[in-house]
Amino acid sequence: MKVAKSDIPPIPDIEIFLVSSVHDMKNSVAILISRLEKTLISADKDNFPEYDGFVQMNHEAKRINDKLMQLLTLYKMGQKVYPFDPQYVSIDEFFQTIASQNMDLLASQGIKLEIQTDPKLSGYFDEVLIYGVIANALNNASRHTLSHIYLSAKKNNGVLELCVEDNGKGFPEAILQESVDAIRNVDFQSGNTGLGLYFSALVARLHRKHGCSGEIKLENGGHLGGGCFTLSLP
Repeated sequence: MKVAKSDIPPIPDIEIFLVSSVHDMKNSVAILISRLEKTLISADKDNFPEYDGFVQMNHEAKRINDKLMQLLTLYKMGQKVYPFDPQYVSIDEFFQTIASQNMDLLASQGIKLEIQTDPKLSGYFDEVLIYGVIANALNNASRHTLSHIYLSAKKNNGVLELCVEDNGKGFPEAILQESVDAIRNVDFQSGNTGLGLYFSALVARLHRKHGCSGEIKLENGGHLGGGCFTLSLP
C-alpha cells in the first residue's frame, strides 16, 4: 500500500531531537557516575579486586559526560545563549581541583602528576569552560603518557599560559601540521572526532582582552619530551 505524500507528517528540526537526546544521555550518565562513585567510596580498596576496573569505568563515564557537556555548550554558543562568566581564579586551587578529580585514575595506572605554578598566580576566565579544556587535555595526556604528566601555569608578557605535558611519543606530525579546523574531521578508524580540540579552540577564542583572543597550541618536546598542549589566555 502506497502512502500519499500528504499523509506523511512533517519532520521536526533534527537539531531539537539531537539536543534533547544529548540532555537525556547526560542525565543517564550522571546517574551511572553517582552509583559508581558510591561504590568506590564504600569499597575496601585492598579487598576489592575489581577496584581499579571500577575506577576506570568511572573515569570513562565522566569522559562521556564531559563530551556531552561540550556538545551542549557548543550548541549554546551557536545560539548565543551561553552564560559566559569570567572571574578571577586562583590557578593553584584550580589545578588542585582538577588533580583531585583524576588522582584515583592516574594512581591506578601508575602515572605521576606533577603540578608547577606560583601559589599567588591568578587568571581571569570562565572557570567552567577552562576546566573543560584542561580536563580534556589531561585526559588525552593520560592516554598517551608513559608514566608522567606535567601541569604548569605562568604569565608570559601578560598572557596566562596553562600547559599539559606528558612523556609519551608526542602528537603525530599530521596533527601538528593541520589547523584546528582540519582536526575537526571525523576519523572513524581511530575514533577521533576532533571535538575536544574544536571545543578548546572556541573556548580560547571566547576569551578576549585589548583586541587579543586566546588560543591553543600543540607541540612536542617541553619539559618531558612528549606532547605539550598549551592554552594561552590574554
